[in-house]
Amino acid sequence: MEKIIVLDFGGQYNQLIARRVRECNVYAEVQPYTKSLDEIKAMNPTGIILTGGPNSVYDMESPHYDKELFTCGIPILGICYGAQLMAWSLGGTVETAPVSEYGRTEVTVDGKEGVLKNVSDTTITWMSHTDYIAQVPEGFEISAHTPVCPVAAMENKEAKLYAVQFHPEVTHSVEGQKMLEAFVYDVCGCKGEWKMDSFVERTIEEVREKVGNGRVLCALSGGVDSSVAAVLLSKAVGKQLTCVFVDHGLLRKNEGDEVEAVFGPEGHYDLNFIRVNAQQRFYDKLAGVTDPETKRKIIGEEFIHVFEEEAKKIGAVDFLVQGTIYPDVIESGLGKSAVIKSHHNVGGLPDYVDFKEIIEPLRMLFKDEVRRAGLELGIPDYLVFRQPFPGPGLGIRIIGEVTEEKCKIVQDADYIYREEIAKAVESGLMESAPNQYFAALTNMRSVGVMGDFRTYDYAIALRAVLTSDFMTADIAHIPWEVLDRCMTRIINEVNGVNRVLYDLTSKPPGTIEFE
Repeated sequence: MEKIIVLDFGGQYNQLIARRVRECNVYAEVQPYTKSLDEIKAMNPTGIILTGGPNSVYDMESPHYDKELFTCGIPILGICYGAQLMAWSLGGTVETAPVSEYGRTEVTVDGKEGVLKNVSDTTITWMSHTDYIAQVPEGFEISAHTPVCPVAAMENKEAKLYAVQFHPEVTHSVEGQKMLEAFVYDVCGCKGEWKMDSFVERTIEEVREKVGNGRVLCALSGGVDSSVAAVLLSKAVGKQLTCVFVDHGLLRKNEGDEVEAVFGPEGHYDLNFIRVNAQQRFYDKLAGVTDPETKRKIIGEEFIHVFEEEAKKIGAVDFLVQGTIYPDVIESGLGKSAVIKSHHNVGGLPDYVDFKEIIEPLRMLFKDEVRRAGLELGIPDYLVFRQPFPGPGLGIRIIGEVTEEKCKIVQDADYIYREEIAKAVESGLMESAPNQYFAALTNMRSVGVMGDFRTYDYAIALRAVLTSDFMTADIAHIPWEVLDRCMTRIINEVNGVNRVLYDLTSKPPGTIEFE
């Protein structure tokens, strides 16, 4: 299988590079720079992309790599820090730039071959650097520059080594995708044969071979990821699969019953389905806990314990299936990359898990790829495109301590918000619903006046974002009259709330969820 390895040197866009390569129908995965050259070679990559990073390559404490990487015959594209590492490793000069470049930058193309073969003579790119390549290594030619950056791109066609100082993977680089396509197709010689139908077929066969005659328990939340994982496993192993749905009391209003209606005995699928009502158990575990990472880990650990208990009731269960997806893995820390937040099904797992193995069939997929896999599996559109809901549920949409009373508040507020968005779409006031929108309960209480009486109640925050892969997100512009109706209804209908806010933060710098 064609494969591009994205070698991560701490860049903030590492996952986005992989995402853009996959848009070329070529499989890509992120690996930490701590992977040895032998390990990388064993993966048999068709090409390698070196990511950006915050360090200076001439600082010996910065991440470096075996120089032989550049002589092993594998096509390589260095981006930002990766470009500087290539230059420095091969005898070029990297220095602190007299003028740093940040943001949208016009680049003049000097050589329209290699990765720049299909771009304009001048093109807009996204720069973010304080160092620059002052002198290229022997055998390299400068292929682009800016007024203050003499080497905006360089190449050694014979060695199939290419480097760009800017970030082609971000949308601000207007012709960035053309550059990545040129690297993937023309330089690496990929044919673009990685498609979702082949992924689904191959994964079903791999799971069937791994499981054999074993029994499988699937952690089913009813969300998109776990639903796709459950149907995929059902096609692979049939009645060897049991799906356990844990209602932890942190779901959206009426959601427990809705999940059971879809996957239970009267639902769409012939699954062994078990519902566990464990609301009080989770409330008790979360009592007094305010730290978001601790909450995530408690929820993740308690999930596993419930699954272990159910597995013992079923009998000998060998495998646990989870709907972990690639953003979960990356945000929970990949190699030596930063932990943004521990996902309950990745970084939130306890040290010991009483199963032979955990199977995560969607582990290397982005959210939109999971949806495509769902369609390929024949899952109805309304399930595939339902709004995502995090595994820790309202536990990370309630700032501070989680209580049953707070869950009721945020459930009711969120129900009103979703109802008003649906009405706005149906009436034509909004063209479509945002990719994700929800109500969260802040830990802020403030003075208000209701019915001539003083109140001291909570503030609800409404959030809505536009995104395709859930790695980055822009704020959605909800019509003012919709927000106004939400505010009026929430304050009038939800006890304990006297203020409604709208969150305008994109991702980055924020995350989509509050905690």
